[in-house]
Amino acid sequence: MGLRLTFLGTAGSVPTQQRSLPAIALRYEGQLILFDCGEGTQRQMIRGKIGFSKPMQIFITHLHGDHIFGLQGLLQTMSLLGRREKLGIFGPLGISSFIEAARSCIEFHLRFPVEIKEVKGGTVYQGRGYKILAKWTKHSLPNLAYAFVENEKPGKFYPQKVRRLGIPEGPLWHRLQHGKRVKLPNGKVVEPAEVVGRPRRGVRVVYTGDTSPCRAVLKLAEGADLLIHDSTFDDELVERAKSDWHSTPSQAAKIAREASVKKLILTHISGRYVDAKLLMEQAKKVFKNVEVAEDFMQVAV
Repeated sequence: MGLRLTFLGTAGSVPTQQRSLPAIALRYEGQLILFDCGEGTQRQMIRGKIGFSKPMQIFITHLHGDHIFGLQGLLQTMSLLGRREKLGIFGPLGISSFIEAARSCIEFHLRFPVEIKEVKGGTVYQGRGYKILAKWTKHSLPNLAYAFVENEKPGKFYPQKVRRLGIPEGPLWHRLQHGKRVKLPNGKVVEPAEVVGRPRRGVRVVYTGDTSPCRAVLKLAEGADLLIHDSTFDDELVERAKSDWHSTPSQAAKIAREASVKKLILTHISGRYVDAKLLMEQAKKVFKNVEVAEDFMQVAV
């Protein structure tokens, strides 16, 4: 099935006619991961045909309103639509009290369990076939950048080698392909390494949240297939970006280049840029494979 991203909200701080507030849906092997949850995320999920019933985890970068005010609406919508499966919410210190305070003021009862975890970095979640890493970045509030890291994939399978060993096609091939030894009727044991190449690195996707350029993001993004980076202001407003703890296109592109990522996507776009072509042009002077995120843009990785 692979991995597919849908950008549900790509604005910075204030929504515009074209852009909703920050939220990114990552779908992987029947599982749903949501990075940030800006106001109105549940409506964006409906429009993006994401669905609310899948196994789901939410990762919040920081506690600025444009990244978290959609949580209560999303929780209530999922409950009203009959969700029963447990939901995990991860974020920095304070995320738990934010959710509980809102729930205590609003009279509604969730029909599904919610587990809230305040995290400090490192490996913050182990999913089916992947893990989520986090590092602290530079922003006016504590902000976590997250990396989706797929588990290693089996190496290339060589059918001709298997046939030469006299192994019939079927369940034994499947075992070898997935790293398990097999025992033949004559007693001979065949190790996967005899017929399968070295394991391949899994997909890596990094999302910064709000941040000034920093080494933490550079390290987290090393060799990533995709880096999604804050690009709130254009290069001419670099001092404004610095004072507000955000980034410009050239700064994001420099991180992408130094980290040797395959693709860069700029997001958290200020409402002053109705046409984001300027941001694209500035980034491309430093790093060629770049796009500016748009609401409902989909990317397969």
